[in-house]
Amino acid sequence: MSRHEYDDDEPFVVIERHTTSVMPLFVGLAVGAAVALLFAPRSGAATRRDIKRRARRARRAAEQAASDVTGTVVETFEEARRRVESRIDTARQAIDLKREQVGRAFDAGREAAQVARDELEQRLAQTKAAYAANDRAANDRAAGDHAPRRRRAAGAAGAGEADEG
Repeated sequence: MSRHEYDDDEPFVVIERHTTSVMPLFVGLAVGAAVALLFAPRSGAATRRDIKRRARRARRAAEQAASDVTGTVVETFEEARRRVESRIDTARQAIDLKREQVGRAFDAGREAAQVARDELEQRLAQTKAAYAANDRAANDRAAGDHAPRRRRAAGAAGAGEADEG
């Protein structure tokens, strides 16, 4: 009996791990090329010439591919750089605009505060003047209430002198 017993009627899950890589392709190409060279019906000199010719072609193809990839990478990099610089410029312009708006709002607030202060000082001066005038009027009324008594008393005293004379 095996260590693990499985029932054939129950479903089971098989987990496989697959890796995607180009390496097995290159290894297979290299092994295939080596086998082809070994079984080629040519002489050694012809095979070496053929190997050199194919190596040159592969080298030119690799250089061309590297050049194409380099060009593509450089173009992609330059395009990304232009986009980033454009976005940075846009952000700077937005910041400058907001800075100007805040400055104008600050100046308008400062001006409104100065106008409000001037109005408040004017009202305060008017209130003080009205208070002082009201206070003088009240003092005059208070002094006026005493003045008729004094005048009457002074008038009575003056009348007595006039009777004597």
